[in-house]
Amino acid sequence: MIDVTIENFENEVIAASMSQPVLVDFWAPWCGPCKSIGPILEKLETEYGGAFKLAKINSDDEQQLAAAFGVRSIPTVVLLMNGQPVDGFMGALPEGKVREFLDKHVAALDAEEEEALPAVEEPAAELGPAEQLEKLQHAVATDPANDDSRFDYVKALLQAGRTDDAKRAFEPVATKALAVRRLDALKRWIDATDFAAAQGKEAMAGFDAKIAAGKRDFDARFGRAQLLMAQQQWTAAMDELLEILMRDKAWSEDLARKTYIAVLEIIEQPKPKVADGQIPPDDPTLATYRRRLSSVVLS
Repeated sequence: MIDVTIENFENEVIAASMSQPVLVDFWAPWCGPCKSIGPILEKLETEYGGAFKLAKINSDDEQQLAAAFGVRSIPTVVLLMNGQPVDGFMGALPEGKVREFLDKHVAALDAEEEEALPAVEEPAAELGPAEQLEKLQHAVATDPANDDSRFDYVKALLQAGRTDDAKRAFEPVATKALAVRRLDALKRWIDATDFAAAQGKEAMAGFDAKIAAGKRDFDARFGRAQLLMAQQQWTAAMDELLEILMRDKAWSEDLARKTYIAVLEIIEQPKPKVADGQIPPDDPTLATYRRRLSSVVLS
């Protein structure tokens, strides 16, 4: 649990929700029902073993945040994922109902499951590209149901320009892309690569000309962003997607924001190991572009 203010909201709620669900509890010291729901949420955060993060916002002290979420009465509880509210409820629900609410989005991790989790392996940074691909391929062959291993393998194939091999490796999990954020990111990268191949070498100049003629030509901007993704020019692609979001946040059923989040997922690297009790630092590029996204979405 963490107390959130306007100063730390971006990091503790928006950025944090990119990697795990964040449950925001709007409360106030004078609110009787808040005193009932608060301990329930804190208890469940512990019982769910890190499956979600609890953030508490004093709506009296942080009226700007309460207004941004449209809070009309308290307690109000909002669940955020990928920087966006996805569900919520008002009032002091009993513990059983809160569990039902959480179970729609997160899964508890009990002590036995936690002990059974495999140890985190050191990244194979010292291996050459061919050896690293071989190791990733072996990991997928050994455990085909491990989506994390498959993500790393397909990502490595795409980085190496082996698009056809990447498609074949991705095919067994293609139907899960809508439900699994990392797999969705790979699908969008593959789609961007196919789009670029179909457009030809002169496509970028054509999109540039269309954008120069009309800054609100979002189809051209998105096409340009896809070409940049295919070229693995990630920050330039996000810059183009931000140009769409600043003008129309919901364009084409939220396509620009979803693609932006996919790029963040693709470029995120494994956290370095640090001493116990310390928090590994965020990659500065990731942190910057997460802040840019949250500032546009919440404006």
